[in-house]
Amino acid sequence: MHSADIEEQYADSLESAGRTAVGQARRIVVKVGSSSLTTPDGLIDSGRIRDLVEVLVARRALGQEVILVSSGAVAAGMTPLGMTRRPRDLASQQAAASVGQGLLLASYSAELAGHGLTAAQVLLTVEDMMRRVQHRNAQRTLRRLLDIGALPIVNENDTVATHEIRFGDNDRLAALVAHLMRADALVLLSDVDALYDGNPADEGTSIVRLVRGRADLDGIDIGSTGKRGVGTGGMVTKVDSARIATEAGVPTLLTSAANARAALSGERVGTFFAAADGRRPSARQLWLAHATAGRGSLVLDPGAVKAVVKEKASLLPAGVVKVTGDFTAGDPVDLRDEEGAVVARGLVNYDAAEVPDLMGRSTRWLAREMGPSYERELVHRDDLVLLERG
Repeated sequence: MHSADIEEQYADSLESAGRTAVGQARRIVVKVGSSSLTTPDGLIDSGRIRDLVEVLVARRALGQEVILVSSGAVAAGMTPLGMTRRPRDLASQQAAASVGQGLLLASYSAELAGHGLTAAQVLLTVEDMMRRVQHRNAQRTLRRLLDIGALPIVNENDTVATHEIRFGDNDRLAALVAHLMRADALVLLSDVDALYDGNPADEGTSIVRLVRGRADLDGIDIGSTGKRGVGTGGMVTKVDSARIATEAGVPTLLTSAANARAALSGERVGTFFAAADGRRPSARQLWLAHATAGRGSLVLDPGAVKAVVKEKASLLPAGVVKVTGDFTAGDPVDLRDEEGAVVARGLVNYDAAEVPDLMGRSTRWLAREMGPSYERELVHRDDLVLLERG
């Protein structure tokens, strides 16, 4: 048998086993997009909500624990507020979300009640995922809801999120929730049935059935494929979210809401992203990389870049040559090289105003001249994650 045949046979086996695992998952996170829940004029589509709930209830009946991450709050609130298109300014988005979230949950609650189930609203912000106490509280709440038989419905708390600190789209939130709850699988549902190797509207394009890693995406132009303009995530965000989840060991399936029943049953629909092999990132590393934005920057000299990137060391004040931004101790900051490329992100131990007096100094000198409390790292290696250059 040729090596190419062996490779193809292995890929088929991996995909088949992965899809079967989705169908047999003990705990699964399902994400559904705005365009899959609303009519073309922005109203909640009760028929689509009903169809999705019936699928989730069927999985529950088979013993699966289900967490639903649902978009749709902003879209649902647009029409009642007289908005004809998704607002661009943050205040209007928050206003629409505050109206639409109640409508969305009421629709889910009504459908679930018909099956004897209770909908439980869980609104999260990036801060809830970043701060240790808050993320443990979120984890504890979700676990308890599953234990008592409720169906958690998670959304970003758009009414209080800011442009600077937000998930940006519920695909990424779903991936982080899957990691937070140690889910066995993540299913991303939208209005697109799979990842294609080109524009789905063009002749000759075909579905990418299996993604084992980044090499399988080489040469594929992943553009935005959303059709309705009521959501924030296109195909790029879905593939990024699949990468976040698979890096955390969670296999991911991407398909359309119309294929939800087949996808959750392990049938061969959509695109399957296999979980990555090797060491899993910690929750803090995953959140630093994907759920935060730097509140400022620390520019490192070449020696400090090498120590952080190659030697996996903490960042010491001696290696910093410049500080920008306005941050306080405990905030995430970007670590940049002298060319401006971000090489890492971490939680800083000092306020921005304190850093200039520390730069270029050894911790021993700082302790001697400024007191023992200054004998510490700017960013400890346990609170630091490496990022791809650029």
